[in-house]
Amino acid sequence: MSGKMSSVWLQELKWPEIEDYLESESIALIPIGATEQHGFHLPLMVDTCWATTLAEEAAMEAGVVVAPPVHFGWSVHHMSYPGGITLRPETLTAVCLDIGMSLVHHGFSKIIYINGNRNANLPPMEIAANQLRLKTGAKVAIADVGLLAKHEIRDICESEPGGLGHAGESETALMLARHPDLVDMSKAVKVIPHRKQFAGNVIIDPLTDGPSISEPNLPDAFLKASEPTGVMGDALLATKEKGDLIIAALVRNLVKYIDQIRPQDVDLHERPLPV
Repeated sequence: MSGKMSSVWLQELKWPEIEDYLESESIALIPIGATEQHGFHLPLMVDTCWATTLAEEAAMEAGVVVAPPVHFGWSVHHMSYPGGITLRPETLTAVCLDIGMSLVHHGFSKIIYINGNRNANLPPMEIAANQLRLKTGAKVAIADVGLLAKHEIRDICESEPGGLGHAGESETALMLARHPDLVDMSKAVKVIPHRKQFAGNVIIDPLTDGPSISEPNLPDAFLKASEPTGVMGDALLATKEKGDLIIAALVRNLVKYIDQIRPQDVDLHERPLPV
């Protein structure tokens, strides 16, 4: 069997198409999202939308394949709001590792995890990426949608520092660009959290750069800081046009990375099954 793939999505391909793909290519993208609240105006699928949108569009441009998306992440701090689903961090690590090992077993030697749960999923995903690299010798990377094009996204957006937070300008713009039918802008709000001397976790907004301390956030504490809406950002400035520009910037940077690693030789020293 030969010729152009019928889809970039692994689950939509027949196995001979995948066999043909592996004769000349070895890259696979793995989108990892989350199911958690995003205010009154956005659905719980926002983080998975980040991951699947970036993965699909980059894959189409670069000619690579994408594994089925994982809709669950490490979202424990959102569990005070109805509907959220969280994995334990060790479960997320295990899921990411098992998916990666399965693909490596078939001969995919370059694995790129796409993290749509902007930096929240990073700790368990980084453990999985390191374990996969050490166990198999595969080339492994994580493309985080909050970090991959953060300066470009900051230039596209107009909100003040803190406006790119949870369910804020950039996340609302993404959904307006890809799923406008699921957005209710009549319920969008601006909630800029109080700026602390030490920012928490990984910085996704260059306007809030400064000394950073990582502090775990409990569900009750997040609820108190974000109630009644669950928003911590400025959704009012979001537009479809900004969403399109944000997606384009992310895709552009990921494709550049794919082109960078494509010619690299990778020696798989082991291709174990995840048993």
